[in-house]
Parts: sequence; C-alpha cells; structure tokens
Amino acid sequence: MKNNRFVAAVLVPGFLFLLIFSIFPVVYGLGISLYDYNPANSEQLFLGLDNYKRLIQDEVFWKAVKNTLFFCIAAVAANIVITLFLAKIISVLPSKRIRTLFRTILFIPCIAPMVGTSMVWKFGIVETDGGLINQIRGLFGLGAQNWYLTTTALMVIIIIYTLWADIGYNVVLFTAGIEGVPAEFDEAAKIDGAGPVRSFLFIKLPLMGRTFAFVAVMTMANYFQMFAQFRIFAPDGGRDNTAMVLSNYIYRMSFTNYDMGYASAVSAGLFVIVFAVAMVQNKLMRADWSYE
Repeated sequence: MKNNRFVAAVLVPGFLFLLIFSIFPVVYGLGISLYDYNPANSEQLFLGLDNYKRLIQDEVFWKAVKNTLFFCIAAVAANIVITLFLAKIISVLPSKRIRTLFRTILFIPCIAPMVGTSMVWKFGIVETDGGLINQIRGLFGLGAQNWYLTTTALMVIIIIYTLWADIGYNVVLFTAGIEGVPAEFDEAAKIDGAGPVRSFLFIKLPLMGRTFAFVAVMTMANYFQMFAQFRIFAPDGGRDNTAMVLSNYIYRMSFTNYDMGYASAVSAGLFVIVFAVAMVQNKLMRADWSYE
C-alpha cells in the first residue's frame, strides 16, 4: 500500500499536467472546429461539420499539405544523413575534448531563438539588396535575385536554414548512439576484413536501431510543426503559396482572418497527418526495437 501511494503521489501531478495542458486543449480545439468561432463575438454559431467540408474543398489547404509533406520528407532525410555523417566523423576524433568542442559548436544554433536567427538569415543572407547569396552571385557577374518571388528556391533556402538551426540535437544523439556500441564489434569487423564504411553501415547502424527510430520519429513530428522560419521567410506563403505550410496556414486563418473555427479544423487535419505518419514510422521500425 505504501508503494502504491508513493507511485500515485508521483504520477497524479504529471497526469494532471498532461490533462490540463495537452489533452484538454486538443479536445477544446476539436470542439471549436464545429463552430464559426470568433472570440470577439458574443455568440458562436454552431456549424457542425461544415468547416471540415470546407477543408476538403480548400485548394490552399491541400497545397499546404503538399508543401508540408515535401518539407518534412526532404528536411528529415537530409537531417538524418548529415547528422549521421557528422556524428561518425566526430566519433573517430582522437581526443574527447575535441569531440566535445565540435558537438558544442554544432549545438549552438539549437539554443539560439529560431525567430532571431531566421531574421538574421532573411536580412543578412537571403535579402535581395545586400544579402550574402546575392553578393556571391555578384562576384560571378550574376544579377540580384528576389528569392521571395521564386518557387522551389525559397523552400530549399528554408530547408537549408532549418538544417543549420537543428542538426545539433541529432548529432549529439547519434554520437551517443555510436559511442554506445561496444568496441568488440569494431574489432571483430577488422578481423573479418570489413572497412570503416562497411563496419558502420552493416554493424554499428543496425545496433543503433533504437536511437535511429527515436531520432526519425521525433524529428518528423517536430518538423511537421515548424512555424517560425516559415512565418519569417514567407509570411504570406510565398509566390502562389509555394511555401505555405499547415502551421503557417493555421496562423493565417486564426490571427489574420480571425476564422478560428476553421483554423481549428485545419489543426485537426494536421493532427491526423502527424498521427498517421508517426504510426507508420513506428510500424516500420518496430523490428529494430524488438530485436535489441
């Protein structure tokens, strides 16, 4: 009984916190999606499923879905490849202090406010007049380019910025995963004649299944909710909404159009997409978890 009371005393506060700040907002948001909700109005008109019917017919919503999926797939794939490569390079450095130094350098952008660094990139690197990219183009005799009026290029710039700002987390996780593999496996691989590349791909990487699964799932879920850089680089969604993602579209409908009922319906759509992708990832990587 004493142990049960202790467990209850520890779990109840955490459960209440989860209920108040996670479950209740989700349920409340789903409720709002059934209304023509505007906090400035004294009465909220009940619409039923009309917001969801409107969602299905909304071309901008489907374009935002397409852009969000493209951003997440491209950025997550690039993130995992780059962070695995950097983690492997860092893990073979001879000194622990040097390894810590490089991990710290790569992690610094992660602790900087994303809004602030996005502003620096927008006005210092991407800006049409005086931006670093256009200055480099000028060295080769090329004219200045307004990147905010481009289609694919703007999304690529946002992906590059996101990788710069976020790879530090996964580098730390992958480095810990690589260093957690016992050295006996490397010695056995050398005896069998396996080179460093084959040893990493066919021995260390499979043994890092749990770390890889955690990084992939958490990075994908996080990237679906990326907002700050899209709001800074393309507040209106870019040319023909080519950089409009679901998080930015929710913000536009909520705080620009004050159509919060419809914005809640869009949020519900984002929730369903993230949940479905997470379930698919979990199923595909379940073998890795069960065999370790």
